[in-house]
Amino acid sequence: MQAESGPLAGSFRGEGPSRRILRDETLLVLALSLGASGVSALISFVGSVTRPGGLKDQAATMNASAAPGRPWLDLAWQLFGITTALVPVALVAHFLIREGAGLRTIGFDRSRPWPDLGRGAAIAAVIGSTGIAFYLAARGLGFNLTVVPEDLPDVWWKYPVLVLSAVQNAVLEEVIVVGYLLRRFGQLGWTPMAALVGSSVLRGSYHLYQGIGGFIGNMAMGVVFVLLYRRWGRVGPLVVAHSLLDIGAFVGYALLAGKVGWLPTP
Repeated sequence: MQAESGPLAGSFRGEGPSRRILRDETLLVLALSLGASGVSALISFVGSVTRPGGLKDQAATMNASAAPGRPWLDLAWQLFGITTALVPVALVAHFLIREGAGLRTIGFDRSRPWPDLGRGAAIAAVIGSTGIAFYLAARGLGFNLTVVPEDLPDVWWKYPVLVLSAVQNAVLEEVIVVGYLLRRFGQLGWTPMAALVGSSVLRGSYHLYQGIGGFIGNMAMGVVFVLLYRRWGRVGPLVVAHSLLDIGAFVGYALLAGKVGWLPTP
């Protein structure tokens, strides 16, 4: 199979950075973002499987309070965390602009808002329903921790912060793991299959803190997202879909936890 070409691989105008520079740049971006998250998730998973008791009896908490009992300080920490988590995206934008491209080349712009929204909503509807069923099955079989999507205090900024956190996750992951990484893999000479596997395994790796189910489920979603990106040439729909999925998980848990019997809680 040939290395990717066109908008997924890209080319530099005139003399551009060498493959070694591109490789080192990619490793640094990952070390500052989702690659480091993957290592952290692996360490967390090892801690979970070596702890007495089953995985489903342990909890993996997201969006936890950073300053319990101090809501304004907590809000400051939440906003700080969301903002700084997007710095690697700004770095990726800088690298793409340097080569004469920019985020538009991976389809992260406002040029096609309605198609992006429509496609994203359709993806979220399909993946959301199957994802919930897979999580419940994996947890029931003992392959997954009990995921707690949010544990924020019941204050006025709770739901806005959950929405912002969901959008931040979506932008960070889809811009880096799909748009940027596939472009760099193509420029480094990876085959399309190798690039698909690399992107999908990375996505699964930083969800490993949730358990084997979290790893497999997100890796499968990564395969779907890569294929859709190759079809459309845009991460816009993927950002929309991921945002809606996380908003549904975060806000839905906040509204339903302890009120419905099918939703596991610690």
